[in-house]
Amino acid sequence: MTPALHVRSLNLGAARRLRIGERNILTAIGKAPVAGAVAVGRLGLEGDEQADLSVHGGLDKAVYAYPAAHYAFWQAQRRERGISPLDDTLPPGFLGENLTVDGLLEHEVFVGDRLHFPDCVLRVTAPREPCYKFSAVMGFSQAGRAMAIAGCCGYYLAVEQTGTLAAGQQAELEPGQRGLSIAQAFAGKFAKHSR
Repeated sequence: MTPALHVRSLNLGAARRLRIGERNILTAIGKAPVAGAVAVGRLGLEGDEQADLSVHGGLDKAVYAYPAAHYAFWQAQRRERGISPLDDTLPPGFLGENLTVDGLLEHEVFVGDRLHFPDCVLRVTAPREPCYKFSAVMGFSQAGRAMAIAGCCGYYLAVEQTGTLAAGQQAELEPGQRGLSIAQAFAGKFAKHSR
């Protein structure tokens, strides 16, 4: 096993109400960085919430990791639309991720791969699929489509060994069967939905 991933930021969030058009919806997409070690249980990070358990959370989607490398793409998308006209930097957790990470982009990680952190083990399970809440937070209705075209979805993780996680930690990658990368799984889901 070799070091493959670095946790730049560990982010938690509580469910809160968000107004989208005429609707008032519950969402936990807004996460914020926290300092220190956080307990990791089978259903995710202590102190973190998910609002819609039909699509986020649960045993297979307990933790969401997102590559920091994609933040420049989203800043450019928002700037082009006049949503963020200055060179504002989006804060870690803005895309709803628990782990803002360096390393391991979607084409480099496969369903079934394991990430060995110093005190816990997480298994890659699925790509994140964008929803209307994501588009609302990003500030433009085509944000989900932009994610699908660019393939910058991040990935969900199941907790195989409970323990703790903290910003600054490294994980070593233990390859699984390597049959389906996150990029391939996401492209397949997007193709299915666009038919």
